[in-house]
Amino acid sequence: MPGYERRISRVQIRHRLVGHDCPDTCPPWDDKPAIKQVTKRGTIVGLAIGSIVLISNFQFGLQTGWVSMMSLPSALLAVAFFKQVWPLLYPICCPLSDVEVVYIQSLAVAVGTGPLSFGFIGVIPAIEKFVTFEESGYTRLQGTSFTLGQLLVWSCSLAFFGIFFAVPLRKQVIVKEKLRFPSGSATAILIAVLSGSEVLQEVTNDELMDMRNKRLEHECPEVLRLEEDETEADESMLLTSTNNNNNGDDVVSRRSYDSTNEPTGDTSPYGQNVVILIKTFIVSSAYTILAYFLPILRSIPVFGNYASKHYLWNFQPSPAYIGQGIIMGLPTVSYMLFGSILGWVFLASLARRKNWVDPDADVGDWERGVQGWILWCSLSIMVADSVVGFLVVTTKSIVRFLLVDDKAELLTTIWDDSLQSMLLEEERALNKRSSQSSSRTQETIRLVSATVEHEVDSRHLVTYTTVLSGLLISSMMCVAFIVYIFGSEVIPVYAMIIALLFALLLSILGIRALGETDLNPVSGIGKLSQLIFALIIPKSHPGNILLNIVAGGVAEAGAQQAGDLMQDLKTGHLLNASPRAQFIAQLIGVVWSIILSSIMYICYNKVYDLPNEQIRIPTAVVWIDCARLVAGKNLPERALECSMVLGSIFGLLSLVKNILASLNHPPRWLHYIPSGVAVGVGIYNVPSFTIARFLGGLISHLWLKHQRGDLSMKTSMIVFSSGLVLGEGLCSIVTMTLSSLGVPTWQ
Repeated sequence: MPGYERRISRVQIRHRLVGHDCPDTCPPWDDKPAIKQVTKRGTIVGLAIGSIVLISNFQFGLQTGWVSMMSLPSALLAVAFFKQVWPLLYPICCPLSDVEVVYIQSLAVAVGTGPLSFGFIGVIPAIEKFVTFEESGYTRLQGTSFTLGQLLVWSCSLAFFGIFFAVPLRKQVIVKEKLRFPSGSATAILIAVLSGSEVLQEVTNDELMDMRNKRLEHECPEVLRLEEDETEADESMLLTSTNNNNNGDDVVSRRSYDSTNEPTGDTSPYGQNVVILIKTFIVSSAYTILAYFLPILRSIPVFGNYASKHYLWNFQPSPAYIGQGIIMGLPTVSYMLFGSILGWVFLASLARRKNWVDPDADVGDWERGVQGWILWCSLSIMVADSVVGFLVVTTKSIVRFLLVDDKAELLTTIWDDSLQSMLLEEERALNKRSSQSSSRTQETIRLVSATVEHEVDSRHLVTYTTVLSGLLISSMMCVAFIVYIFGSEVIPVYAMIIALLFALLLSILGIRALGETDLNPVSGIGKLSQLIFALIIPKSHPGNILLNIVAGGVAEAGAQQAGDLMQDLKTGHLLNASPRAQFIAQLIGVVWSIILSSIMYICYNKVYDLPNEQIRIPTAVVWIDCARLVAGKNLPERALECSMVLGSIFGLLSLVKNILASLNHPPRWLHYIPSGVAVGVGIYNVPSFTIARFLGGLISHLWLKHQRGDLSMKTSMIVFSSGLVLGEGLCSIVTMTLSSLGVPTWQ
């Protein structure tokens, strides 16, 4: 391929000028894990991008309880920096490989998700702001803030055991079972597009037959487009089988393209996405600064003054909220809007008419107002939905482990050569027809058989010695540090050991749920841990409320970290990156996140009086109320009866939805059954939180429907929403600075 040879020549010249070996951006597939991925430049850029994501997640986590991994925008920002900024700093430099982008993205995710992993948006505010002196076992005064040293020790206690526990699960869930991990797979495809590299696609027999049907219907998928030159495409096509593949890769089909066709210029997917990201970032930043000086922009009473005053029905045209709605999708935000109407129209009106709340209390009062009353309904709905869904996932996992895996192995054993030959013939026909397309693409799809385990060399894996020793040390740190912070009288050692064991077991199911549904039910895992501990720890134990919250925080942290790492490992697996490099990225990112998260929380505590009208820390309220609920605290008048009714209804709906969703052809009406978690979020957050997100989900749905499912438009839409979220999140530092300096607003 002449273009590739020209590119290699330029890279070789650059190598000689630099004076050392640089990795090729498009090396042979089997050589990619050996490329140097843990680099100084990658570490610096990854920490910088992760810091931006962390600041954004802190802002919206404290406001709404919502955080995002930001895998896609992190990868895009990494590529943009090395294409636009890095050459200006170092004109003669090594090119950026796709596996180095994986390392940077993994590092950024590890940093950015720290606020949730360490409990800074829920557990820590709940302990500081709401746990009373009696509920803490007479060890902490309500409202007493943690010191920076205590926050650092707390973060260290939760930061590492989930990472070490996730590593040995990689082979089972990614290599053997090949769980989808949709976000991780989408990130791999984006990196392949931006880098012009090769991405793995594991194809099952059913998928090959679907391809055959589409070919017969003249509907070839877009991702299978080849070069314009049919002759060149045919020459670059490799069809091999297990018998003639020395390393056992069992490649069904591989398509290689001209590596000189890089995504450069404003007309390329890379250039277009960068422009979109910059524009949306500027718009979101401008709104954030303007909203500081004009607070009315954060709460516009579009539904009238009565609805605004008594039921908090306002509209907040936040670009970040709209962007989050785009990411969530129309179904989720629709369920949230349903919850908002259910809670802030029907339940709130019922509580007022029946005088179940104090008529003189402010509507937003968590103790005596409407919001405090409907919160219990929200909590019961979320707990019922999470626990039922968790039990269904657990049951399916056990059944699959006991039955389905054995059947799959039997089918693999008796899978005869004639069927394999037929599938390969179908793939050849697909490739031949696809090669007649006149369109061009940057990415390479490497189709492999899903019946074969594709694994990197053991040299690039984390050794079991490292895993076992790290898991042991991190577990001891978790127990010792938490007992040190709160005291052994309130947090006994045996309780922390039990909490840690539950965290490890529940992390397995959290990883499986994330791999199958793209949703890590960390909130449900935390609540389930609280329920379990309420049964284990006697109510007479001093500080049982504090202990209950801490135990739930440990379980949530383990599931969050394990899920994040597994999602990144899926991205690396599809691009054949080194798992060891990603493991190192996670450790480095977590260490930096410990420091930055603790400092950011201290800053928010210094500048703002939490909770307040704009930063309501709703997740913290859910944590403390759930702990009090399972401990048997008296609820507001009639709140228990309404909570039980709604919890039963949504528990039943969750059971129906989870069971039918596992069918090969689930009924279409299943989408109309609301998600209990989403409905609960819509209830416990004020309507302005939900309305803007619903608007974003609606815009996304209409736009993608107009584009008829164009994959490139989906990527652009994610980039569009990410710019909105990052702009407002990053500018929160500016507004925090203005607030700390006492800069007046324009009322």
